[in-house]
Amino acid sequence: MTMLTDYIRAAMRKAKYEIIPDDGTFYGSIPGFQGVWANAVNLEDCRNELSEVLEEWILLHLRDNDPLPEIEGKSLAVDRVSTVAELA
Repeated sequence: MTMLTDYIRAAMRKAKYEIIPDDGTFYGSIPGFQGVWANAVNLEDCRNELSEVLEEWILLHLRDNDPLPEIEGKSLAVDRVSTVAELA
């Protein structure tokens, strides 16, 4: 498994789900990951959507060099970025 996969799995273990009384849909979020949430008609779809949102959220934070929360002793950060020269 990759470091990213381990991190995502650890975060998903912290996910909280609830049923929205008004429409019976599922709402999921991950404490400590502000703005990471999902809403779907069933729990499986909610989990899948939440995982996708989390992955995108992580990639945006890494791109912008924003800190990510440590979870279960796991952390992600960009040490350095290398560039690729264009071929002529």
